[in-house]
Amino acid sequence: MAYRVQGVVVREKNAPATVETIIVPDPGPGEAVVDVISCGVCHTDLHYQQGGINDEFPFLLGHESTARVAAIGEGVTEIAVGDRVILNWRAVCGQCRACAKGQPQYCFATHNATQKMTLEDGTELSAALGIGSFAEKTLVAAGQCTKIDEDSDAAAVGLLGCGIMAGIGAAINTGEVKRGESVAVIGCGGVGTAAIAGAQLAGATTIIAVDIDDAKLEQAKHFGATHTVNSRDTDPVAAIQALTGGHGADVVIDAVGRPETYKQAFYARDLAGRVVLVGVPTPEMMLELPLLDVFGRGGSLKSSWYGDCLPSRDFQMLIDQHKLGRLDLAGFVTERIGLGDVQAAFDKMATGTVLRSVVELS
Repeated sequence: MAYRVQGVVVREKNAPATVETIIVPDPGPGEAVVDVISCGVCHTDLHYQQGGINDEFPFLLGHESTARVAAIGEGVTEIAVGDRVILNWRAVCGQCRACAKGQPQYCFATHNATQKMTLEDGTELSAALGIGSFAEKTLVAAGQCTKIDEDSDAAAVGLLGCGIMAGIGAAINTGEVKRGESVAVIGCGGVGTAAIAGAQLAGATTIIAVDIDDAKLEQAKHFGATHTVNSRDTDPVAAIQALTGGHGADVVIDAVGRPETYKQAFYARDLAGRVVLVGVPTPEMMLELPLLDVFGRGGSLKSSWYGDCLPSRDFQMLIDQHKLGRLDLAGFVTERIGLGDVQAAFDKMATGTVLRSVVELS
């Protein structure tokens, strides 16, 4: 059996995202078909549209989702039909060298569904991050479904499927922020703002938000920023040092991912402090630093992949923090839209006026 549903497709580079009929096959061994409840509009989807990920068009976009399991394939035991889940793009294999070392959050062999979804004419679709959930139903590997409880706002908690988890995890997991430490976050879009929320959740007492947009800086205060710096007209390194007794922050998180901002993060940290890169650079970017400075400042330089999260460990824990009033996931939802509004949501990204547009399907 196959399902005929509506989904958001991009047929070629920079083509508009359009709603089309897609064919979702019945799940095979190790796979699941899910009914999508909500899906956040993430910058990664825009990168797919622009050809910045690869050229395997056409793409079925969407990946930041809450869903309900509709059908499971042979051998699937970790989820059942009817389960409410968050979709994740890290389906842990349990067998690779990272998993064997007890570090499944770094799994090197994550997997997706084997079968392909298609257009009506049989053209195979590439699912964004192996998920493709700007659709009424989608096909995923069963390991991409992380079961969660029933009593939370689907649009809010589904954001843990990508960007918000990346930011929170950059602070808590990668940066290992400790109670009483100082944290600076460069770039206050969705991921950077989530890093600020993660630093607050971890117990940081000085949290410095850095951006070139005063509206974003004001918004960062809601999520835990204690100080703000507009780096358009102020040297962020000097400002961060001034706010931390002249020393620099214990942890500096670069949520932009450019050589200029990474250098700011590198020099704005305290001696033996930690730098975390969670913003994603483009392939042509190059970084140059004096090697003596790398040696002389000590500490650690880390990259954060998906917030170094383990979905089975982190998703429900963060939902519980949200329900306790310690983490405002709902505050990241700027607007709730339909499938046909995805292209307009991409256009709004350029204005910097939204943290997340969220497509609601049921």
